[in-house]
Amino acid sequence: MKPNQIEIYDTTLRDGSQGEGINFSLTDKLRIADRLDQFGVHYIEGGWPGSNPKDLEFFQQASKRRWENAKIASFGFTRRKGVAVEKDDQIRLLLDAKTPVITIVGKTWMLHVTEVLRAKPDENLAMISDTIRYLKAHGKTVVYDAEHSFDGFKDAPEYAMATWLAAEEAGADVICLCDTNGGCLPSEITKITAAAKSRLSARIGVHTHNDCGLGVANGIAGLEAGATHIQGVINGYGERTGNCNLTSVIPLVEFKMGLRGVPPKSLPKLKELSEYVDQIANMRHDPRQPWVGQTAFAHKGGIHVHAIERVARSYEHITPESIGNHRRVLVSDMSGRTNILVKAAELGFKLTNDQPETQLITARIKERENLGFEYEAAEASLALLIRGILDKNPELLFSVETYHLSMRGTAQNSVCEATIKVKVGDTIHHTVADGDGPVKALDSALRAALARSFPRIRKVSLTDYKVRILDGIAGTGAKTRVLIQSTDGHREWGTVGVSENIIAASLEALVDSMEFALLKP
Repeated sequence: MKPNQIEIYDTTLRDGSQGEGINFSLTDKLRIADRLDQFGVHYIEGGWPGSNPKDLEFFQQASKRRWENAKIASFGFTRRKGVAVEKDDQIRLLLDAKTPVITIVGKTWMLHVTEVLRAKPDENLAMISDTIRYLKAHGKTVVYDAEHSFDGFKDAPEYAMATWLAAEEAGADVICLCDTNGGCLPSEITKITAAAKSRLSARIGVHTHNDCGLGVANGIAGLEAGATHIQGVINGYGERTGNCNLTSVIPLVEFKMGLRGVPPKSLPKLKELSEYVDQIANMRHDPRQPWVGQTAFAHKGGIHVHAIERVARSYEHITPESIGNHRRVLVSDMSGRTNILVKAAELGFKLTNDQPETQLITARIKERENLGFEYEAAEASLALLIRGILDKNPELLFSVETYHLSMRGTAQNSVCEATIKVKVGDTIHHTVADGDGPVKALDSALRAALARSFPRIRKVSLTDYKVRILDGIAGTGAKTRVLIQSTDGHREWGTVGVSENIIAASLEALVDSMEFALLKP
């Protein structure tokens, strides 16, 4: 290893898959592994070949592939108590997996040795030594995951150290200290990792969990104390509240610590990797995730936006593009003129600060947001608002003349029918459509009507629909805000509608969506 190199060990496919709601198929695991290899992590832990047929098949497939950057690791336990290592079926399955790296987990905490394993302390040491020595004799790189390292050290420091020394003497290439319960503070991680560093010659790793919200902080604390190997999961999936999040660790290592994790050319692909793994896992991407989230470089306050227009780093700790993200300027009732100018430029409008329209747009946005509109997630509606003010009397591509909704069927199986009249120029299109709900029916009827004059509207579809009651005190008379996300297969846009009537609010957002689609081919 180079002096400034940190080994990135990814356990998304094993530890990450233990998170609630995460369930990777064999194809999923292979696709994620391919992407991680391209990205440049050093190790990809594929799973535990002794736990299920899917992991066995993964290793069979992985052994047939050529990996450019990463080494594939299988995961298992030390030999069983009272069983010779060469006769342990689980150890045989690890060898049969044919991975160049095998990660073995063993006990550090006396509580686990005596109460969980119900083994004698010396026997636990022998289980660690025998297993590692046997795997090394078969030519494997061995990563020893010392389970409950920090709790074990706090309880009985000499015994914890004895387990790590046993692993080192048996030939472990990496001794990884695990905060398995996720309950330690960074100061504890620092102190105990430094103690291990002072006694061990092998590479030291750190594996932290996020039960206290300190998974990343504890991982970085371990690196600062001398660890050169860190284990984690893309997007922080994992058991309970998750694992150390590699999408935070990787840029922290590079940009804040001045060390090298993955190749520099991979860093601008970090956000893309994060979103890809979320997509495969069928998880909604967390917009507030540090570094790679949609809001990580989003600015709303007028003072902030004014400052970043002059000096971006005045309110940004790093250039967003360096990790594949981008700056976003939000528009709301907190916005100043600078927000409007920047946002208008993003949407393709040319505005200057001294134009009377700029002040009018700012005032109109504040007025409408006071009525319940929200433009942060509805940039298409915002673009239409700006266009309406700049063009004074913009040409209407279409207008909804009338609409009607009705339900038919039984309580168990009902269908909504929407009837709509749309005027395009001097032509009236009258259509009827069914849907499993009023919004779906209305959307289908509107698109069917518009498609007669604008065939390309058939490519537009609704991808997300959110409703929020703005004034719960008003009961059934409360205003409703509807946010709609639409796509034409190439781009996505958001629109908003507000009314005391949820159908009217939905129709307003739908009309904005269709109008935006027709204005911006």
